[in-house]
Amino acid sequence: MLETIRPIELAVGLLAAGATLVGLYIGYQAFRAWGRHRDPSMRALALGLILLTAVTYSTSFVGTVLIHLRLLSLPQQDWFWLAVHASQFAGLALIAYALHRRP
Repeated sequence: MLETIRPIELAVGLLAAGATLVGLYIGYQAFRAWGRHRDPSMRALALGLILLTAVTYSTSFVGTVLIHLRLLSLPQQDWFWLAVHASQFAGLALIAYALHRRP
């Protein structure tokens, strides 16, 4: 049976959900800007923000739940966290590309 959720865990979960939603909103706005101007930098920025926030936080949240429910073995956890950090790195790389791209 699951233990009760502590207030700190609830706060962390709510902040992660909020960051995911804000990241999706910013990524959506960047995609809209890309649609208007067709600047590849805006597309890279949008994809980077979505990878960095929405994908990373969502994947991390799902992984944490699976770990707490003891549904992931230790080797599976390692691969899961590797995927989370790869998503984070790819998002940052796309944002860096968008910021340094010359028109």
